[in-house]
Amino acid sequence: MKLMKFHALLAAFILPVATMFMVTGALYTWNVKGSYTDDVYEIQLSKPIQLDASELATLAQLELKRLATSYPEGEPKLKVYGNHFLLEWTGSSKDVILEPTDNELIAKLTVKNTSWYRNLVQLHKAKGGIAFKVYAAVFAISILALLVSGFIMAWQTPKIKRLTLITSLVGLCSFMIFVYLS
Repeated sequence: MKLMKFHALLAAFILPVATMFMVTGALYTWNVKGSYTDDVYEIQLSKPIQLDASELATLAQLELKRLATSYPEGEPKLKVYGNHFLLEWTGSSKDVILEPTDNELIAKLTVKNTSWYRNLVQLHKAKGGIAFKVYAAVFAISILALLVSGFIMAWQTPKIKRLTLITSLVGLCSFMIFVYLS
């Protein structure tokens, strides 16, 4: 009875976050990702920007402070595409891109604010802050606990013990088949 109570209460507790992960994950596989509203700014420079992650991050931070907007939750990353480079800084509520333009004394800063749904997708992709990352890790552990406790309860029920074993084997084989086919 204690195991059943634990199982039921844990399931009730994680139902909201489980629903968010299931909906965003399922829709993402069909390319439903949410949207952004973009604000583009030109930054006047005293010298051309260089291929230097810390210098670009500092410039982006200064400009975001000047615009009185918060930083994205993640860490800025330098991306290089052939001769072009940019600083990409992503989070759950916004993405920031800083890149050179054709005029070497002007940089382009794009602030991409997420829609409410895109914010959830970004959280699903671990683009949120530390608090949500800890919450997601607790959620993952909780799912494992639910699966193990559900299996134990089924295994302890004589009428479905054999069916539990067969279903588990069919599940394992299905997983292997779909991994192979993908």
